[in-house]
Amino acid sequence: MSLIRTEAAFGSRIVLTHADSPIGRRLVKSLYHDPSVERIVALGPGPPPSVFDRFLSSDERRLTYSRIDLARHRSMATFFNSSLLKEARIDSMLYVPAHGWPTASVPPLAGGLASQTAEARLVLKHALELRSLENLICLGSALVYRLSPGNSNLFTESSELDLAPDTSPEIRCWVNADMIFQGEFQNPGLRVVLLRLPSVVGTGGKVYFNPMLAGILKSRIRSMGFDPICALVSDKDVVRAMQLALHSTARGVFNIAGFETVPLSVFGRWIGEPSVPLPRALISLASRMSSFVGRAPAPTSTSSPHLHYGFTLDTQRARLELGFEPGYRIAPGPMVDGRFQLEAAPV
Repeated sequence: MSLIRTEAAFGSRIVLTHADSPIGRRLVKSLYHDPSVERIVALGPGPPPSVFDRFLSSDERRLTYSRIDLARHRSMATFFNSSLLKEARIDSMLYVPAHGWPTASVPPLAGGLASQTAEARLVLKHALELRSLENLICLGSALVYRLSPGNSNLFTESSELDLAPDTSPEIRCWVNADMIFQGEFQNPGLRVVLLRLPSVVGTGGKVYFNPMLAGILKSRIRSMGFDPICALVSDKDVVRAMQLALHSTARGVFNIAGFETVPLSVFGRWIGEPSVPLPRALISLASRMSSFVGRAPAPTSTSSPHLHYGFTLDTQRARLELGFEPGYRIAPGPMVDGRFQLEAAPV
């Protein structure tokens, strides 16, 4: 039975994390023009993006922006006890995690935890303490699933997660965050929704939420003899999925994916960063060299299954319970400076 609401609840009052990120910026603009959203409190570690200027200066004051470090307990506690949040009477939180990686080969630590894990814990802690909060909508990664040899992995929401002790830290922090939110799916006082995403493609071919596609000297790497399948989704579809989840009564995990599934070698050509097959020994050497020169590192685990095998996602549950269908196809457009400009064309 479908759990989609026939009418969106009018007057949603939302707090949105990492609003200064690419997906966060797009989400703010969509929410601002959503007549069912009354108030948006945007959070981010950086200054407010210039694209927010006209929203912030509007007499409506529907959007406010606060600069905080979401991985730090003191910063989060100060905000969640602030007069701004009390006055806003927030009923929904949209958790957009940080994109990408720093120039180190492991996630930065906050209180002994990877920053992404620390963020997830603090977000959930304060969400549970905020009495007015009814909905927590989170973005996660489909890289949490345990891969088997080959490209025939088709994952449903109940597929096994990668809990192996040797899982690389890039993947482990996504798994940890996923399990943190899973613990509250049955909470009667807070509806928690987790959207698991494959590689998210933004304007011009930027890739988010997939650390295993970290570039080395403008080239993608893969283990020699392997060409893993990459499931893709447009950032526009991600924003739409979050809005559908916000206006739904469904809870739990949902796979979100687009139309395209392409080999890594093809995807690399699309974005002007060709996929270079290397022996494991050279991948390890390249990883150490990229860290030394301050570039985005290769995955720290050179034997990671994600450098060998691919997957696709079963999105039937999202279609039935959220009403989500991908609305954009990702395809290479005109070539500029030696790379295609990926276009997300409406279906």
